[in-house]
Amino acid sequence: MISYEWRGRFENGEVDALHAEGFDHRPLDDDWWGQVTRHSLGWVTARRDGDLVGFVNVAWDGGIHAFILDTLVTKAVRRQGVGRELVATAVDGARAAGCEWLHVDFDDHLKPFYFDSCGFQPTNAGLIAL
Repeated sequence: MISYEWRGRFENGEVDALHAEGFDHRPLDDDWWGQVTRHSLGWVTARRDGDLVGFVNVAWDGGIHAFILDTLVTKAVRRQGVGRELVATAVDGARAAGCEWLHVDFDDHLKPFYFDSCGFQPTNAGLIAL
Protein backbone atom coordinates (compact mmCIF):
# COMPACT_ATOMS: atom_id res chain seq x y z
CA MET A 1 0.00 0.00 0.00
CA ILE A 2 1.22 3.50 -0.82
CA SER A 3 0.53 6.41 1.53
CA TYR A 4 0.43 10.06 0.45
CA GLU A 5 1.15 13.03 2.68
CA TRP A 6 0.82 16.77 2.08
CA ARG A 7 4.01 18.42 3.38
CA GLY A 8 5.37 15.00 4.41
CA ARG A 9 8.84 14.67 5.92
CA PHE A 10 11.69 13.45 3.74
CA GLU A 11 15.46 13.35 3.62
CA ASN A 12 17.30 15.35 0.95
CA GLY A 13 18.99 12.22 -0.36
CA GLU A 14 15.64 10.53 -0.97
CA VAL A 15 14.31 13.28 -3.22
CA ASP A 16 17.70 13.80 -4.83
CA ALA A 17 17.84 10.12 -5.83
CA LEU A 18 14.25 10.23 -7.10
CA HIS A 19 14.99 13.39 -9.11
CA ALA A 20 18.15 11.87 -10.59
CA GLU A 21 16.19 8.78 -11.66
CA GLY A 22 13.25 10.77 -13.01
CA PHE A 23 15.30 13.26 -15.00
CA ASP A 24 18.16 10.90 -15.86
CA HIS A 25 21.08 12.72 -14.28
CA ARG A 26 23.60 12.01 -11.55
CA PRO A 27 22.56 12.82 -7.95
CA LEU A 28 23.29 16.48 -7.22
CA ASP A 29 23.17 16.63 -3.41
CA ASP A 30 20.60 19.46 -3.46
CA ASP A 31 19.01 20.87 -0.31
CA TRP A 32 15.44 19.90 -1.19
CA TRP A 33 14.15 20.36 2.34
CA GLY A 34 15.51 23.90 2.57
CA GLN A 35 14.16 24.75 -0.87
CA VAL A 36 10.60 23.57 -0.34
CA THR A 37 10.27 24.84 3.22
CA ARG A 38 11.45 28.32 2.16
CA HIS A 39 9.74 28.68 -1.21
CA SER A 40 6.86 26.26 -1.69
CA LEU A 41 3.23 26.23 -0.70
CA GLY A 42 3.66 22.53 -0.09
CA TRP A 43 4.72 19.22 -1.52
CA VAL A 44 3.43 15.68 -1.53
CA THR A 45 5.34 12.55 -0.60
CA ALA A 46 4.35 9.01 -1.54
CA ARG A 47 5.75 6.15 0.52
CA ARG A 48 5.58 2.39 0.25
CA ASP A 49 6.88 0.43 3.24
CA GLY A 50 8.67 3.56 4.44
CA ASP A 51 10.49 4.15 1.15
CA LEU A 52 9.93 7.36 -0.82
CA VAL A 53 8.44 6.31 -4.16
CA GLY A 54 6.95 9.62 -5.29
CA PHE A 55 7.19 13.35 -4.81
CA VAL A 56 5.71 16.54 -6.25
CA ASN A 57 6.54 20.14 -5.36
CA VAL A 58 3.85 22.85 -5.28
CA ALA A 59 5.36 26.30 -5.69
CA TRP A 60 3.19 29.41 -5.53
CA ASP A 61 3.02 33.15 -5.94
CA GLY A 62 1.90 33.77 -2.35
CA GLY A 63 -1.65 34.42 -3.55
CA ILE A 64 -4.05 32.44 -5.72
CA HIS A 65 -1.69 30.72 -8.19
CA ALA A 66 0.15 27.48 -7.46
CA PHE A 67 2.47 25.56 -9.76
CA ILE A 68 3.22 21.84 -10.04
CA LEU A 69 6.96 21.13 -10.29
CA ASP A 70 9.09 18.01 -10.22
CA THR A 71 6.43 15.30 -10.38
CA LEU A 72 8.54 12.21 -9.67
CA VAL A 73 7.68 8.53 -9.39
CA THR A 74 10.25 5.78 -9.07
CA LYS A 75 10.32 3.25 -11.91
CA ALA A 76 9.21 0.41 -9.62
CA VAL A 77 5.73 1.91 -9.15
CA ARG A 78 5.10 3.77 -12.40
CA ARG A 79 1.85 3.18 -14.26
CA GLN A 80 0.06 2.30 -11.02
CA GLY A 81 -1.67 5.64 -10.41
CA VAL A 82 0.98 7.03 -8.04
CA GLY A 83 1.61 10.16 -10.11
CA ARG A 84 -2.11 10.79 -10.48
CA GLU A 85 -2.59 10.50 -6.70
CA LEU A 86 0.40 12.78 -6.02
CA VAL A 87 -1.17 15.44 -8.22
CA ALA A 88 -4.66 14.92 -6.72
CA THR A 89 -3.21 15.40 -3.23
CA ALA A 90 -1.41 18.53 -4.45
CA VAL A 91 -4.69 19.84 -5.89
CA ASP A 92 -6.39 19.32 -2.52
CA GLY A 93 -3.53 21.05 -0.66
CA ALA A 94 -3.50 24.05 -2.99
CA ARG A 95 -7.29 24.37 -2.84
CA ALA A 96 -7.27 24.18 0.97
CA ALA A 97 -4.66 26.98 1.03
CA GLY A 98 -7.03 29.24 -0.92
CA CYS A 99 -5.42 28.95 -4.34
CA GLU A 100 -7.75 29.39 -7.30
CA TRP A 101 -5.44 28.15 -10.05
CA LEU A 102 -2.98 25.28 -10.33
CA HIS A 103 -0.58 25.51 -13.28
CA VAL A 104 1.72 22.91 -14.80
CA ASP A 105 4.04 22.81 -17.76
CA PHE A 106 5.49 19.64 -19.21
CA ASP A 107 7.06 17.97 -22.22
CA ASP A 108 4.70 16.85 -24.99
CA HIS A 109 4.93 13.14 -24.14
CA LEU A 110 3.29 13.89 -20.76
CA LYS A 111 0.09 15.38 -22.23
CA PRO A 112 -1.95 12.19 -21.64
CA PHE A 113 -0.86 12.09 -18.00
CA TYR A 114 -1.65 15.71 -17.15
CA PHE A 115 -4.71 16.19 -19.40
CA ASP A 116 -6.37 12.75 -19.28
CA SER A 117 -5.30 11.36 -15.91
CA CYS A 118 -5.02 14.51 -13.80
CA GLY A 119 -7.71 16.73 -15.32
CA PHE A 120 -5.63 19.73 -16.39
CA GLN A 121 -7.02 21.73 -19.31
CA PRO A 122 -4.94 23.00 -22.24
CA THR A 123 -4.20 26.73 -22.15
CA ASN A 124 -1.96 29.16 -23.94
CA ALA A 125 1.25 29.96 -22.15
CA GLY A 126 4.59 31.48 -22.93
CA LEU A 127 8.16 30.56 -22.07
CA ILE A 128 11.55 32.20 -22.36
CA ALA A 129 14.60 29.95 -22.05
CA LEU A 130 17.13 31.75 -19.84
